[in-house]
Amino acid sequence: MTEKDTFSLTMDHKQGFEFDVHFDWDHVPTLLMDEPEPIGHKKGPNAARILGAAVGNCLSASLLFCLDKAKMELKGMKTEVLGFKKRNDKGRLRVVRLDVHIELEVEGEKPQRVGRCLDLFEDYCVVTGSIRKAIEVNVRVTDPHGTVLMEQ
Repeated sequence: MTEKDTFSLTMDHKQGFEFDVHFDWDHVPTLLMDEPEPIGHKKGPNAARILGAAVGNCLSASLLFCLDKAKMELKGMKTEVLGFKKRNDKGRLRVVRLDVHIELEVEGEKPQRVGRCLDLFEDYCVVTGSIRKAIEVNVRVTDPHGTVLMEQ
């Protein structure tokens, strides 16, 4: 297996529900994770928020990659993720849905190339493709004026 096929991280317990996460890239700073009150102190994101960030980042990066390949000049991109939790049959909290909104602004009018990327980018998102069978992921892409370019 190559570096492209694997990744690793380590987590060191600090105190309470705080963990320092160390990634397998030495130049990446340590990430502090914590739980919200009442069990934690919100000193860092919890696992559900990291999951949402992973989905939002992966979708955004996949779209950006396609736009770059299509030689589209990006003027701006903003991604928001709204996560929903619900108790399962055993009363355990689960992330059941993530709504991802990507606001996209590209230079010039090249709707065919943007449209092609909007048709393709979700299929290349490793994280979303990996969790979609267990968690509903809804994706909406708009322009800065709120016009819906894609919704799924």
